[in-house]
Amino acid sequence: MGLRIFPSLSMLVALFLLLLDTRARAQSNGSAQALDALLQDYAYQAFNRPKTGIAYDGVVPMNLTGITVSAMRLRSGSLRTRGVKMYKEIEIPKGVIVSPYVERLVLVYQNLGNWSSVYYPLSGYTYLAPVLGLIPYDASNLSAKNLPQLRINASGEPILIKFEGRRSEPAGSVAKCVLFDSNGSPSFTNVASGNFCSTTQQGHFGVVVESSALPPAPGVAPSLPPGTRETGRGNSKVWIIIGSVVGGLALLVLLALFLLWLRKFKRRKKMQQMEKAAEVGEALHMTNVGNTKAPAAMVTRTQPILESEYVP
Repeated sequence: MGLRIFPSLSMLVALFLLLLDTRARAQSNGSAQALDALLQDYAYQAFNRPKTGIAYDGVVPMNLTGITVSAMRLRSGSLRTRGVKMYKEIEIPKGVIVSPYVERLVLVYQNLGNWSSVYYPLSGYTYLAPVLGLIPYDASNLSAKNLPQLRINASGEPILIKFEGRRSEPAGSVAKCVLFDSNGSPSFTNVASGNFCSTTQQGHFGVVVESSALPPAPGVAPSLPPGTRETGRGNSKVWIIIGSVVGGLALLVLLALFLLWLRKFKRRKKMQQMEKAAEVGEALHMTNVGNTKAPAAMVTRTQPILESEYVP
């Protein structure tokens, strides 16, 4: 029984840890995806009889101060044959293909400002410029919410993102472009001359440098960005997950110990019942019957009486 319990316990622990790891990853990536859906709604609210190819700036609530969002409606055919000369800091060349195909699409532009490291943290790196996002959506219903993202692919020249006003990297260090795909996975490329980063698809883009190469900022410490409290919440979530793991393991160990004690208790109870039955029963005399020993009664307790001998 004990050998059966402990393999089951190890399997339960492994399954429990796997579920927690999956949940943690989902929460990390899910917060950025939830922000995309929220900004899509605010960007679409900026449309009021929109004209094709014109950027309309959306308004975000006070708790997202520092983020800017815009929306531009385009025809898929026009995007492929003409491109967009300049959409904020983004230059879209000819040859961009939209999939799945829609007649009209909306390109939502995001500038995450001082929220960049909150939604797209990079361990060991520091942002030299805010994270910019370019996300395509279907334009058939401009009042829709929580729309799925479309995919764009530059079949010819790449899409260029120019980071104007970015901080300079320290001497001897190299700035890197970072691209976050729809799953939140980063990939790095070199910064082109003129502070450009290039891509062939939609996503979120930034310029970073290794944190060890960045000297401490002189002067007065900067004011805390609005996302500082969100970072604290992220740390508390980590401690909650750790506490859940420890508590779950302790609970499983206690459950295994309880099952072992219950098994021993039942065995002890059964042995006591067998001993009691042996003490109460009467021992029978053993006699040889052929080559086999069998129990036999020593005396007959009741003498037989013939009916003819019975006198009333």
